[in-house]
Amino acid sequence: QVQLVESGGGLVQAGGALRLSCAASGRTSSIYVMGWFRQAPGKERDFVAGISQNGGNTKYAESVKGRFTISRDNTENTVTLQMNSLTPEDTAVYYCAVAKPPFSSLIPSTRGLYNYWGQGTQVTVSS
Repeated sequence: QVQLVESGGGLVQAGGALRLSCAASGRTSSIYVMGWFRQAPGKERDFVAGISQNGGNTKYAESVKGRFTISRDNTENTVTLQMNSLTPEDTAVYYCAVAKPPFSSLIPSTRGLYNYWGQGTQVTVSS
């Protein structure tokens, strides 16, 4: 089992920035690809960003490219999401997730290919 705990959400004005963190514990040796998803009220949980096991490969949703940056520290078992130039459309609950094996370098964007999830952290961007 892997446990994930997100932090760093909050309220920010449009144009501002937030940094989300996710700490993993448990069977961290089984963690390969990690990702961030978000879910706005009444909407599906959508892929935001993902990062390969060694951090050398990243993938972003079109809506966040150039504004968000995902990174990871395997020695600390953490993954972060730096979010800049936030807009009200970024308002959602953000979830950290771990992809099912054998993904290690390829990054899936399908929710069903992730099997561990954090509890989520709320991000609210005011206009």
